[in-house]
Amino acid sequence: QVRLVESGGGAVQAGGSLKLSCVPSGVIYSRTCKGWFRQAPGKEREEVASISVGPLYVGGISEYYTDSVKGRFTITQDNANDIVYLQMDNLKPEDTAMYYCALDNRRTCGDDWYDPSRYDFWGQGTQVTVSS
Repeated sequence: QVRLVESGGGAVQAGGSLKLSCVPSGVIYSRTCKGWFRQAPGKEREEVASISVGPLYVGGISEYYTDSVKGRFTITQDNANDIVYLQMDNLKPEDTAMYYCALDNRRTCGDDWYDPSRYDFWGQGTQVTVSS
């Protein structure tokens, strides 16, 4: 069984930065899609970013971002430990939400990277609050 644990959330002022971490435990396969999603109170869960990891012949490493975070957020992975990070810069009040890490442990990301239903495992979430 795979378990995901997020950390790094907190409260910052607009323009500030935070770096979220997602540490997995259990068996992580060589082809995965790992993502960050967020959910604000009263709103649906939405995609933030995903990173696809696999052999070069299937694309190697690819990153995906939702438009509202492009240029501000960066998703990376520590390949030795399968830890996924989300560096968030120039944070805005509208970024306030609970942030969740997700893992598809069967395949690399595709055009449906933004679809929560493709992910098999989820973390418990870490809260990010941005004040104006």
